[in-house]
Amino acid sequence: MDDRNTDRPTSRAGAPDAELLARLRAGDDAAFEEVVRQNAARLLIVARRYLRSEEDAQDAVQDAFLSAFRSIGQFEGGSRLSTWLHRITVNAALMKLRTRRRKPEEPIDDLLPGFLGDGHMTQAPVEWRPLSDELLARSETRTLVLRCIDGLPESYRHVLLLRDIEELDTEETAEVLGVSTNTVKTRLHRARQALRKLLDPHLRRSPA
Repeated sequence: MDDRNTDRPTSRAGAPDAELLARLRAGDDAAFEEVVRQNAARLLIVARRYLRSEEDAQDAVQDAFLSAFRSIGQFEGGSRLSTWLHRITVNAALMKLRTRRRKPEEPIDDLLPGFLGDGHMTQAPVEWRPLSDELLARSETRTLVLRCIDGLPESYRHVLLLRDIEELDTEETAEVLGVSTNTVKTRLHRARQALRKLLDPHLRRSPA
């Protein structure tokens, strides 16, 4: 979902990142403007995944750019500049969440699968994985997945985004959210179940 790859680092405009980085480190104002112009819209989408307030999302992106520009000398260019900015934006959004007053955990029960008295599910599971590479590679399905993730209660949405989209491990996710690893595991399991239920009407295969 993000910009991770092993290709030679390049800017989104196609120019080598090394050239742009040199200009940024030299304090070239035009280079800073270029980076903002190329990445702002995409990073705002990232921030919106975590922050429901448009004002908060915009503030997080602004904070991310400021943080990136202040620490540009520490960026060694081992990954794409856009990937580095992506992670900084996620951190900025989560920092804004941590500074807000904690809200009670929202219920997710209505989004979980139902079961009959004999223990069987009310509807048999379908043959697809909610976040498989095959599904996410298709742009229309990726949009659907993200829209359904956005429909999850906040605490579950954040765990799912960090573990399955940002690919943090359980311990990292627990540290970021300030919860235990067991809480992360429980919320992730329930979030995946809920996401499957939300996606099911769209992705259920027709009988052969």
